[in-house]
Amino acid sequence: MSHFSTIKIQIKNGEILQQVLTELGYQVESNTKVRGYQGNQTNAEYVIRQKNGYDLGFRRNGESYELVADFWDARINQQEFLNQINQKYAHQTLMQTVEEQGFDVEEEEVLEDGTVKVVVGRWV
Repeated sequence: MSHFSTIKIQIKNGEILQQVLTELGYQVESNTKVRGYQGNQTNAEYVIRQKNGYDLGFRRNGESYELVADFWDARINQQEFLNQINQKYAHQTLMQTVEEQGFDVEEEEVLEDGTVKVVVGRWV
């Protein structure tokens, strides 16, 4: 019996996702198996190996990715983990869009509540 669960996330760009996971200090393997309870496995595009044998995987589901893991013994705080990823992903996506559209970052500040304030500008 499989214990794998999936959580839909609002992440569409796999390259940025992999960059974010690496930036957060995770070693990421691509296109491999996610391990879970009693050796059960499932496929994912990006996998974070855990020493306890309960990996965290991200796989494409239509237009976006989903987090797949056997959370029974994954030993992570799901909400905290996803909040970190979502915040970094949003920041990276913003930075990529800013660059693509010819804007410059004029100011970037992390506020007390963890919010990142970014001021961009462009000469016209």
